[in-house]
Parts: sequence; structure tokens; C-alpha cells
Amino acid sequence: MEISVIIPFMNEEENIRPLYQQLVTALKGLAKRYEIIFVDDGSTDRTYEIMRDLASNDKDLKVIGFRKNFGQTAAIYAGFLHSAGNIIVLMDGDLQNDPADIKRLLDKLDEGYDIVSGWRRDRKDALLLRRFPSLVANNLISFVTRLKLHDYGCTLKAYKATIIRNMKLYGEMHRFIPAIANWQGASIAEIEVEHHPRKTGKTKYGIERILKVLLDLITIKFFGSFLAKPIYIFGSVGIALTLSAFATVVLLIIRKVFFGFYIIQSPLTLLSIMLLILGVMFILLGILAEIMVRLYYSSEKQPPFYIKEKINL
Repeated sequence: MEISVIIPFMNEEENIRPLYQQLVTALKGLAKRYEIIFVDDGSTDRTYEIMRDLASNDKDLKVIGFRKNFGQTAAIYAGFLHSAGNIIVLMDGDLQNDPADIKRLLDKLDEGYDIVSGWRRDRKDALLLRRFPSLVANNLISFVTRLKLHDYGCTLKAYKATIIRNMKLYGEMHRFIPAIANWQGASIAEIEVEHHPRKTGKTKYGIERILKVLLDLITIKFFGSFLAKPIYIFGSVGIALTLSAFATVVLLIIRKVFFGFYIIQSPLTLLSIMLLILGVMFILLGILAEIMVRLYYSSEKQPPFYIKEKINL
């Protein structure tokens, strides 16, 4: 298998058939062996029913149906685990991504890159609710991860399977895959892709996702820089707090010896005690984190989803 195209769906009954037709046309034009993996993320409309109908007439179409909604990241991760292609292409199921861009992604990948990310430069979404928050998020993510991409939120990407098939994804971390791969030494390129306005259905993502992105960004930064050595970050904070406690004690002694202040009457006394306690606690947290990291590396991890049914797999 040369190419696996993975598409998560959530209540896209009006878009799934036209997208399937466009996708088959684009993939057959590549003259490569391919598979299409549709993942239904707990849809409550006819999305899954239509998937099953399409798969009954096309053995190259594989279908995974979740028991309930587990989120876009879980759906993408399920597709990764069940894909067989040497190259994995991700795209959205709302007809805003153009299947014709898959060829351009693959051509760029052939230049020697491990990941090619789409950039919706002429994005057809609302300015205040979608494009502006995305602009802020993209710049923040680029600053924290040290990987400059214009559009982390664009699902349309092509990956070499050896880079991402063994990644474990949780939360909303699918948008950070390029950053994670970059920390592992992958080469990454970005190209402009088409972006069409949504014609039917409603977007599943609103302004509330900003908080999720910020929290996941903190997690990603920790995993990228301190996963194998959490004592460094917790221990550093603990040592800084402990040194601050001793500095406060020295200040108290100077005030007592040279200025006659009573140590017991100064709020600095309580501050020094509090800083010392916090310092010790952070160091202990670092030790506990080290133990948990070792358990993490030595144990088997369960995927964050449960599959109801598989078709053609």
C-alpha cells in the first residue's frame, strides 16, 4: 500500500458522498495503490450509515465507527493505527480541503521531506471567530515549539508513515504532530493549499478551543523538553524557592542584628517558611514525576477510544 488517506467525520452526512467522489477521482489520477479510511467520531446523523453504504461497494474504503464522540485527535489516531500506506494523508471531511491538493503534497514529499503541511493562505472562514484566533495560536505555537508554520490548524497534511504511525496522540494534540516530529528530527515543509467555504453543515469547533490549544501547548512543551527529565523543571523551581527561603532568612538576621527588628514580628518569617516548604514540595514532585516517567516508558498505553465496528479491515 502506497497511500492511506484518513478523514475523520462528525455529522457530515451532506458532505461525505461528494467528498468521496472527489477523493476517488484525485487518487485514481495518481496511479498509486491507495486506501481511504473514514473514521466516524460518534455522529448522530446518517454519516455512519452513508459510510457503510459506500464501503459495501468499494473495498479500498475502510470504515471505523466510534461508539460515541471522542474528538478529532482520537479519530485521527485510530486512522493511524489501522493504516497500511507508506504515506499517510490527513484531511477534513467538510469539503473545505481540496483532494486535488494531495498530488502537490506528495510531489513535495518526494523532494525528501518527512512531512508536508498545508497552508490555507486564502482561508474562507470568519475573521473574528476563526481566522484571528488561529493567527494568534499559530504564532504562539511557532514561538513555543521553535517550528515556524503559518497554519498548524490545517488538517491537510502528508506524512511518511515511519514518522508518525507510532505516535501516541491524546487530547487535541493532532495539530502539534509537526512540532513533535520536528523534535524527533523530521524534516518539514509547508505549501499553500486551496480552501473552500463551507457550503453545508456546521463547524464543530468554536472560540472555546483556544483554551484547549493553550493547555495542550503546555503539555507538548513539557513532553518535548522535559519528558525524559522532569526533575530538571520541578527541581529547578524547587531549588529556586529554597534559595529564596534562605535569602529571606539572611535578610531577617541582618534586620535583627543591625536594625533591631524582632524576627518573630516580621511577615518575612512566614514567607521564608512558606518558600522552604514549597521548595521541598517541588523537588519531591520532580522525584515523583521521574518515577511516573519510568512507568510510562515501561508500560503499555491504551488508545483513548473504543471502536464499535470495522469494515474492510
